Amino acid sequence: MSKYFSGKLSSIEPYVPGEQPRDKKYIKLNTNESPFPPSPEVVKALDEAQVSSLNLYSDPTAKELVDAIAEYYSVCPENVFVGNGSDEVLAFVFYAWGENGFTGPELSYGFYPVFSQFFCVDYTQIDLKEDLSIELSDYYNVKNSIIFANPNAQTGLYITPEKIEELVSKVNGVVVVDEAYIDFGGESVVPLTKKYPNLVVTGTLSKSRNLAGARIGFAIGNKELINDLNTLKFSFNPYNINRLSIIAGAKAMEDKEYFRKCVTTVAETREFTKKALSDIGFTCTDSLSNFILAKTEKLSGKELYLALKERGILVRYLGDEIIKEYVRITIGSKEQMITLIDTIKTILSEVEK
Repeated sequence: MSKYFSGKLSSIEPYVPGEQPRDKKYIKLNTNESPFPPSPEVVKALDEAQVSSLNLYSDPTAKELVDAIAEYYSVCPENVFVGNGSDEVLAFVFYAWGENGFTGPELSYGFYPVFSQFFCVDYTQIDLKEDLSIELSDYYNVKNSIIFANPNAQTGLYITPEKIEELVSKVNGVVVVDEAYIDFGGESVVPLTKKYPNLVVTGTLSKSRNLAGARIGFAIGNKELINDLNTLKFSFNPYNINRLSIIAGAKAMEDKEYFRKCVTTVAETREFTKKALSDIGFTCTDSLSNFILAKTEKLSGKELYLALKERGILVRYLGDEIIKEYVRITIGSKEQMITLIDTIKTILSEVEK
């Protein structure tokens, strides 16, 4: 870094995104993207007239998108905030409510500790249980803000709304539930935002709405909390979502039938993959997301990642101490997962020789 770089930022360890290689064509199962294209309604809406309007600024209120998200979740538009991907939403979350610090799990979305460094926010991490699950009772006495992903961002493990409500009812600080993966098998706690003024739910259209490249995220909470986020947005980047993404996001939210078809297929393929891996001796977390965490005693996590990469399949090796023996596998198409299983069988047979 340069000699001019701010001293208070010099210790930041940046977030490391999943590989996006260009050296050859891979089966990409490393960044939790959808295997499906956007809704046909999205493609239809992004016509020549809309592209021709890119000389004009986007709507800073993103009203069309906000209204579509509000309608889907049965909340008022004033309860919805939208951002440039859930990463921007989460950045505003840390800046808005981090004055007294945040508390979260030792293993969750990798951007949480990065944002805490970026905004000079104290971040306390609480250990996971031996089975890699989050024990919410460990958070009952927390005095600052709380954040966790549900299902959790690296394990896929899910916490029921009843347990989350018990936590929210016992603490005074803001509780942020990051529901990036909720649509693949869990139940959202958005309805609880009408009951608890300290609950915020964040989400993304990257995974279950097949719009990772459009960069659309959102938060839902009471009006005062959403006003906090909008105050930051309009003090930083009022036009944070481009014209085409606003349209794409709105159409994706409106096409409920296509959405249900995609998430159902992903969930079915996930269960198929978990069983297929278990049948060849793997241990898998009971994921309800669009990925699984898996390990075998025959190879280390890093060795399996490298062996698959050599054969043209990318999975994610995270390397965190408590999951260093695992790889994280995005659920792709059924055909891709069959290829993955067959390739793993080949790798294991070679190891056993």
